[in-house]
This record gives sequence, C-alpha cells and structure tokens, in this order.
Amino acid sequence: MDILVMKIRLRAVWVHSLKEKRMVVKSIVHKLQNKFNISVAEVEDQDIHQSIVIGISAVCGSAAQCDSTMENILSFVEENTDAEMVHIEHEIINI
Repeated sequence: MDILVMKIRLRAVWVHSLKEKRMVVKSIVHKLQNKFNISVAEVEDQDIHQSIVIGISAVCGSAAQCDSTMENILSFVEENTDAEMVHIEHEIINI
C-alpha cells in the first residue's frame, strides 16, 4: 500500500478578493473529491487572494497506481480551472 501526498500551488491573477478566491477553491476541491475520491484541502496562503495552495492525499495499491493517479489529478486540474499551476510537490510513501 502506498500513499500519495501532493501540494499544488496555483496562481489566479484575475481574482481580486478573498470571496472570488473562495469560489475558485471550493469548486476545484469539490470536483477533485468527487472525481478521484481523495482528500483535498486548501493548506496555505488562505489570506493571499491570488495564490491557491491545495494539499492532496490518496491511498493507492502500488507506486505505479500513485503515479497514474498523480498524472490524472494534474491533468484534471489543468482542464478544470483557469488558474496557472506554478509549483507541484509530491511524495509517495510506502507503507
């Protein structure tokens, strides 16, 4: 069993208020949870309106499944938000 842990930093230059940011974050978090059945939350920069940092964790059967899941998540985020992916951190923990 392996655990995939990811942190995705997004930049949303069109967002001008925390209310706008909250709508973007809620949308992408909800879509990710429904599509992949994973744990997702905003983990940093909650008070910075143009920076979105999303933490993701998923339990997978193998490292190959973790890699596949990670690629699918990244593609999904790119397709479902106008925000630019700035930085991606990931780690696969073998249990």
